[in-house]
Amino acid sequence: MSISVQAVSKFYGQQCVLNKVRFEIGSGEIVGFLGPNGAGKSTMMKIITGFVPYEEGSVKVCGLEVSENGLQTKGLIGYLPEHNPLYLEMYVKEYLRFVAEIYQLGKASHARVDEMIEKTGLTAEYHKKIGQLSKGYRQRVGLAQALIPNPKVLILDEPTTGLDPNQLIEVRNLIAEIGKEKTVLLSTHIMQEVSALCDRVIIINKGNIVADEKEKNITASNRKKQQLLTVEVDQAIDEKEFLSVLGVKKVTELKPLQFLVESDEDIRAAVSRFVSSKGIALLTLKQEERNMEDVFHELTQNND
Repeated sequence: MSISVQAVSKFYGQQCVLNKVRFEIGSGEIVGFLGPNGAGKSTMMKIITGFVPYEEGSVKVCGLEVSENGLQTKGLIGYLPEHNPLYLEMYVKEYLRFVAEIYQLGKASHARVDEMIEKTGLTAEYHKKIGQLSKGYRQRVGLAQALIPNPKVLILDEPTTGLDPNQLIEVRNLIAEIGKEKTVLLSTHIMQEVSALCDRVIIINKGNIVADEKEKNITASNRKKQQLLTVEVDQAIDEKEFLSVLGVKKVTELKPLQFLVESDEDIRAAVSRFVSSKGIALLTLKQEERNMEDVFHELTQNND
């Protein structure tokens, strides 16, 4: 198991930031770690990387307890923090060679740096100062430095924050490629990113894990008994009339002749019969699919 977190708690004074958190991540998984601001995401990531101590529980990286083997576990992890700390006055290749020296790669350092420059798409930029680079290329430098020691685990905290759409796609593709070889724990607020990149999703709220499932299953398994129907008709109808249909809880007019109908049960047939009984043609009757944003809101909406 690449990462094992068992009953981990963290307190800042009297405030409980993490409450007996448990999860495991196997080799080769790309896992999305989601939660509102202040939910405990960054604290958990810093604990795994060994930068923040924990009061209770166990955290292991590749079988090694982090609190007892800090130096070894740091060597197994590549870490890109939320605020990518770079020396802006250094040249790209100079900085990456400096990182390689910190990891004591010796004679292999230059070859490793050149390999990471190519892998992260920095070939055309390596001769520039980091301060001259766009945000997207600075993120690439951050990924390159995280990959220098050839880690088994890669921890990325908001790696695409602030990128424009083109940069975002490029960095996502890079992470997906890296994920073929590494275990990746990825924190993000971009729900589309989760669907595009992640095999599995862990959601944390107020220091508690509230979901841990395969990405493709989470929207179905965390479904309320609520059905949302888009109904479009060809003549004017008062939305309040839909409330006479057994099972309809709420009706919202989206625009003239189009409504969103909510229910706790499947009422498609009843709605169809109701519209037909009015002598009105039913143009659209569509069951709306829930997405990751719906699930995220549902599980974290009580967060202040």
